[in-house]
Amino acid sequence: MDYREARVYLDEAAKYGSVLGLDNMRELLGRLGNPQDELKFIHISGTNGKGSVLAYLSTILMEAGYRVGRYISPTLFSYRERIQVNEEFIRRESLAVHVSRIRETIEQMQKEGLPHPTVFEIETALSFLYFAEERCDIVVLETGMGGLTDATNIIRTTVMEVLVKISMDHMQFLGNTLSEIAAQKAGIIKPHTVAVSTRQEPEAMQVIEAQVEKTGSVLFVADPADAADIHYGLERQSFSYDGLEHLEISLAGSYQIANAVTAVTAVRALRTLGYEISEEQLRRGLRRTQWRGRFTVLCRHPLIVMDGAHNPDGALQLKNSIEQYFKGRRIFYICGMFRDKDYETVLRTVSPYSDTIFTIQTPGNPRALPAEELAKAARPYFAQVKAERTIAEALEDALRQAQQEEDVILAFGSLSFLGEFSGAVEKIKEIGQ
Repeated sequence: MDYREARVYLDEAAKYGSVLGLDNMRELLGRLGNPQDELKFIHISGTNGKGSVLAYLSTILMEAGYRVGRYISPTLFSYRERIQVNEEFIRRESLAVHVSRIRETIEQMQKEGLPHPTVFEIETALSFLYFAEERCDIVVLETGMGGLTDATNIIRTTVMEVLVKISMDHMQFLGNTLSEIAAQKAGIIKPHTVAVSTRQEPEAMQVIEAQVEKTGSVLFVADPADAADIHYGLERQSFSYDGLEHLEISLAGSYQIANAVTAVTAVRALRTLGYEISEEQLRRGLRRTQWRGRFTVLCRHPLIVMDGAHNPDGALQLKNSIEQYFKGRRIFYICGMFRDKDYETVLRTVSPYSDTIFTIQTPGNPRALPAEELAKAARPYFAQVKAERTIAEALEDALRQAQQEEDVILAFGSLSFLGEFSGAVEKIKEIGQ
């Protein structure tokens, strides 16, 4: 297959849906020679903040001279963005070669009556093949959903697990209580490894501590409440933590301080494992880290921001950021959500800060909630609600209303629509030049 054919094959594989469990993954990787066993991993689970912490750690490790693979989902701007080595997307030719090999393996599995792997399982296997080919020193890997039965949890050579903030999400798959969900997330902790967790709610913290004790692992706890001398900003923020003064980050959002604190604690844990990361390399990595889609400023005049708040905890974080940066300013929302998310709680949480919302349907995803259904859910909370046909039309309507100098357009919800939203903003900027 060439690259185009490989992409078509992957798109078609999406029809096999999502399946929790490792049997199929184990079978597929065994037939591919278990490339994951050649690699070392930092495995990240949790509800909100996985991507940001992954970005901080992989950038810091790069600054320290390591060859770093990163595996993320979903992506905003390019399919190849999900598999990177030292921030370079997977090469088209490598993707085509590895997908061809995976397809041949799956065809043989099906001849033997075995189930067809899901697209996430295929992509995870693809990432392992590529990272092994590229001889990565370490791979920073985030779970897709949950942890214990997530396809990424097939790995056995983890050097460190990181658990970001755990909250209620994917309840139909992971459980109806915080402790049940935490047990799934903490399921990535392997025997005799080093685990790092942000300070959790007591119910979740007890589960993590029990898993650490059960596996004979070592636990480092990152406590954002210990961060001091915090200075917020849309382009540069700073804080002091763990004896390090005036650490700077370039990611906006009040919640990024907590994510950076988790990354700093993880670096301290990595040093105990023999990884050489100097204070200057840590500082440079924090400053250099980019992670678009998390309270990202796309345009200054007018101010346009996008944020991937798509669950109740993410909405609370967005609420805090709105209060921190936009107090007293008129805000116009653009929102797109998946139907399996608690979108009503998200809408209710952010509703006090705006009376206007434009709803869109996230394009190209069967989980997307139609714009009209999202608008219906929004009407009890907003004075002005309009369901839009396209993302571009939603942006145009918001721009027509945001005429005052201090007005803000804020797009939030599913990460899957933020890439197209960003592109629509760029087109508007080009027209205005």
